[in-house]
Amino acid sequence: MKKLAFLLVLTIASFAAKSQKVETIYFNLYVDSLKKGVYNYINVDGKLSSGSFLPLMADEVLFSSSSGKWEGNNLIIDTSSKVDSVVITAALKARPEVKKTVTIWVKKVEIIPVLKTEKELLDEWTKKGKKKN
Repeated sequence: MKKLAFLLVLTIASFAAKSQKVETIYFNLYVDSLKKGVYNYINVDGKLSSGSFLPLMADEVLFSSSSGKWEGNNLIIDTSSKVDSVVITAALKARPEVKKTVTIWVKKVEIIPVLKTEKELLDEWTKKGKKKN
């Protein structure tokens, strides 16, 4: 019985030693600024002891920020917010000492171009055509 228990402990220990551990984390941001009123996905990758990278989700990472609210890996900045930038910290839940911090600027002006309607374009082209004649 003691031999069986010893072998079981040894087997479990060997699996634990072989399992990959996240050594460091990195922000892998898709954008250079945050937008107000939308879900800004904050991508965090973990570098494993094998050297490969693994995307980390909110169940593995604890997110905090100087502004906004979190839903999973998404940071939502209120449309009425007046902040210029947001400081974001991501830490491993299993090992909180493994963490990274980044400052991301908030987009100042949302430029939404006003496009002409089909009728407005046709009227404009018709006027230009008449001027040439």
